[in-house]
Amino acid sequence: MIKVTDTHAHYDDEAFDADRYELLDRLLSESVNKIVTVGCAFDRWEAALELAERYENVYAALGVHPEDIYDMPSDYLERLRELSKHPKVAAVGEIGLDYHYDEYDREKQIEAFRSQLMLADELSMPVIIHSRDATSDTLEILRELRPKKAVMHCFSGSVETTRQLLSLGLYISFTGLLTFKNAKKAVEACAEVPLDCLMLETDCPYMAPVPFRGERCDSSMVHMTAAKAAEIKGLDTDELIRICNENADKFFGI
Repeated sequence: MIKVTDTHAHYDDEAFDADRYELLDRLLSESVNKIVTVGCAFDRWEAALELAERYENVYAALGVHPEDIYDMPSDYLERLRELSKHPKVAAVGEIGLDYHYDEYDREKQIEAFRSQLMLADELSMPVIIHSRDATSDTLEILRELRPKKAVMHCFSGSVETTRQLLSLGLYISFTGLLTFKNAKKAVEACAEVPLDCLMLETDCPYMAPVPFRGERCDSSMVHMTAAKAAEIKGLDTDELIRICNENADKFFGI
């Protein structure tokens, strides 16, 4: 099986503290083509950049996740603007809306999402979008601001939402969730996504695919998601990986 690109990982996470560099050394030599590691809070940007600088085939995405916007310094956008000019920063993200927990601040999340989308447009950078329990507001903002290049990451929504995202020009990315027995909507959505809009990711250390569900995920496990996506699409797994790798290169400019 050919090497696969993981378009969304979190190698700054404490789950990798014990073996981060040993693991990345092995993955990049054995089974993984390229990795986009996502620093999604102000205090995690430097860690993501450090990994991108350390490894030729690791790139960083920087942004503020909706759950992390509440403690941002007032000048976080200016800091993000400057760091995003680094040659190994491939995207702004992950950014978006998350209404899953009761004590969320809708207006603050929307303000941060809009501000970061506009910054990405200013910088002509692709955007990684997070949306959980916030489909209506997410779509409304995307229709208004029309990012030039965006991906909906860790997608598990309906076919109807898939169609709306595709009509707005978004790429759609799937995690190991695609392999779960109860992932009917994700499977139907994957069937709907054209091959030239499809990407693969882990969201590691989370979302480990079957048969590793519940364990720490790493980028080698993209192969299980790729195999499931290839089954859905009626393709050989290596061919599906080749297509998704090319999509990632094009999207991120890596």
